[in-house]
Amino acid sequence: MRYDRMVVAYHGCDSSVAERLLSGESFKPSHNTYDWLGDGIYFWEYGADRALQFAQEQVARGRVQTPACVGALIQLGHCFDLLDTRFTRELAAAFPPWTKRYQSENLPLPRNAGQAPDFKLRFLDRSVLDWYLRLSDQRGECFDTVRCGFPEGNPIYPGSGILEQTHIQLTVRNPGCILGVFRPNVETV
Repeated sequence: MRYDRMVVAYHGCDSSVAERLLSGESFKPSHNTYDWLGDGIYFWEYGADRALQFAQEQVARGRVQTPACVGALIQLGHCFDLLDTRFTRELAAAFPPWTKRYQSENLPLPRNAGQAPDFKLRFLDRSVLDWYLRLSDQRGECFDTVRCGFPEGNPIYPGSGILEQTHIQLTVRNPGCILGVFRPNVETV
């Protein structure tokens, strides 16, 4: 589905990376095995505070020295939108043939990992989605962006279904969908 809409999204990073991006350098796609929406440039849709919080969390991991975030205007283009039931049905239908492929090669199925309920390491989701998107690319149906809600964190009060860090995550597969970047006005989280 082609989305003729734009979103504002935020990328958490080190301040040195933010300055390079703001001066016109291109984003570098991420290729980590835990990048649950596949390879691409990751953003929090309308989530500047969460992007900055992510960058702050990376300090303890030694990946960031000075937390920052960059805002971007993104044209979703041809979006594999997992907030739309059409796409969740398509991905669900891809699971049985994906499973058969693994079984025919006697490979163990990847599993999502991490602590419940977040399972932040979405190896299974990544593998199924990569396979589906690769088949789509081969059919000439290349997706520019992938978008999905990510339930994360603790309930905001006892019995709540609302989690404190739930957000919409977006990965840009086609860098041409990033129309521009800006320095957001965010405070330290």
